[in-house]
Amino acid sequence: MQRLPQRAALRTKPGPIAFTSMNPLVTSGLDSRHGGTALSVNVNKVALLRNSRALDIPNLVRAATTALEAGAAGITIHPRPDERHIRARDVADLAELMKAWPQAEFNIEGNPFHNLMPFVEAVRPSQCTFVPDSAEQSTSDHGWRMPDDVARLRPLVDAAHAAGVRVSLFMDPDPAAMPAVRESGADRVELYTESYARAHGHPEMPHVLATFAAAAEAAQRVGLGVNAGHDLNRANLADFLTTVRGVQEVSIGHALIADAIELGLADAVRAYLRCIRLAEAHAPSARSSAG
Repeated sequence: MQRLPQRAALRTKPGPIAFTSMNPLVTSGLDSRHGGTALSVNVNKVALLRNSRALDIPNLVRAATTALEAGAAGITIHPRPDERHIRARDVADLAELMKAWPQAEFNIEGNPFHNLMPFVEAVRPSQCTFVPDSAEQSTSDHGWRMPDDVARLRPLVDAAHAAGVRVSLFMDPDPAAMPAVRESGADRVELYTESYARAHGHPEMPHVLATFAAAAEAAQRVGLGVNAGHDLNRANLADFLTTVRGVQEVSIGHALIADAIELGLADAVRAYLRCIRLAEAHAPSARSSAG
């Protein structure tokens, strides 16, 4: 298996950024280790903005630190082969940061048949999310095809587990596919929520939400944990979590970073946490402990 490029090797000395005012509780009890729905902040768009100039502005590690200090339960990145946003160096730098936040989770997304597995083996994040995107895609737009993809995914799931890393598969909301996901050895699914985001506020929304709720229920029934992400935002997040029970983690990047332009990053994170708390107040049943 290809090894992580040398330039992405972990630093052995602290970087130039000093981390102050560290909150030892990290996530205010919202991460998956404490129950409830965890908020993982995807910082890809911070890296995309930084890459538009030959400067380290905005600084990715500082942005991730701000999100964690504001109460985020984790950080998500999706390094693509062309390094259009997250670079190999960033993976190492963020892995080093996360050592100072042991209660938070580090989630690395990507296609395991492209560049993901060397990162997983090198930094051993809390979770890796397998996404079936092509190298040229601007963003993810579909989940794995089950049961067709089980045989080729199983060895990669096993490799991640051997590194001590939890595996989540990016999936469309298809209840019938969940037994095959479990057969692959994966621990969780990440429900691809773009269809819900498009339907939000329209007459078809209840039907679409019911499909997601059924998919989450089917996943939990076979012992899978449930994550969700893609185009979730402040307007639609609470409605989703109120109806789709048992979601352990939402990964949000584009909308949250866009909101940070208006609100500031820390206040944007807190706004999303309020959405989560609102949903939990309206759906007080216990969250699943699967996965």
